[in-house]
Amino acid sequence: MGSAVTHAPAREDLAKDSEPRHGPVKSPRPAELKRRGRRENLAGYLFMSPWIAGFLLLTAGPMVASLYFAFTDYNLFDAPKWIGLDNFSEMFGDPRWRHSVQVTLWYVVVGTPIKLLAALGVALLLAQKRRGQAFYRAAFYAPSLIGASVSVAIVWKAIFSDDAVVDRTQQFFGIDAGGWTGDPDLIIYSLVALTVWQFGAPMVIFLAGLKQVPRELYEAADVDGASKLRQFWNITLPMISPVLFFNVLLETIHSFQIFSSAYIVGGGAGGNSCGPADGTMVYTCYLYVQGFENSRMGLASAMAWMLLVAVALVTAVLFWSQKRWVHYEEGGR
Repeated sequence: MGSAVTHAPAREDLAKDSEPRHGPVKSPRPAELKRRGRRENLAGYLFMSPWIAGFLLLTAGPMVASLYFAFTDYNLFDAPKWIGLDNFSEMFGDPRWRHSVQVTLWYVVVGTPIKLLAALGVALLLAQKRRGQAFYRAAFYAPSLIGASVSVAIVWKAIFSDDAVVDRTQQFFGIDAGGWTGDPDLIIYSLVALTVWQFGAPMVIFLAGLKQVPRELYEAADVDGASKLRQFWNITLPMISPVLFFNVLLETIHSFQIFSSAYIVGGGAGGNSCGPADGTMVYTCYLYVQGFENSRMGLASAMAWMLLVAVALVTAVLFWSQKRWVHYEEGGR
């Protein structure tokens, strides 16, 4: 019996079999690609339209309007009248405006470092493994969620008023200083205490940065006999310097924008809006007084743009200074 011989299929047959039965796949034409790209772009713009509308109507539009009002005499009721640079010249010559600048700078220079030191200190403690760590993190972070509310500011004012908790504690230790909210020299310290109490947000950021520091660096430092203080100064601080820079930048901007707590603790609406003897006359509080209590929206707009310029300058200085003390992983500064 003869054996059947099978022949290998020819290359032409393989090529024909590999082609789809309905014919070769055609590449899309350039016109089709353009139409498809337009449809995709249109869908993207439709999804972005709520944000774009909100930005134009609630942010960009009011900013352009306030820039125009800054050069006008506008009282919210009559049509604005162009007066050029008169608002700025009046602002620079106003002693209460200069006082508000001094109070704001004092608050930023004193309150921000203390808040960051408290946040970093607690973050160093919570970075260590201990029982109930999740509870402590949540407990320390909670004030950051409610600290900016009006209700907390009202409670804070009550705590630091005459014959309240702080006053009675002082009397227990033989200090007869009275309530802080009624003293023009002490009321600003109650605002600093309130902002330090809200250290939870920067604490969480510091904690995330501490978790990224390699343990091998500390083990090598222990072998070399380095103390804990030297390890903190030479290892911890350089490694978390980008996080530190971010917190310094963010908290500095927030400090310049303080308003609700200063307004509520200072007394609220009326002749005592920003504390006794203008003790809590921060910049935004005086801006509110001029704009809404005195109905001088043109002057308030000029003050707002001066605040924007000041914050921008401070931000630029911080970014310039980071080259000297912020260390990144790739070795650059």
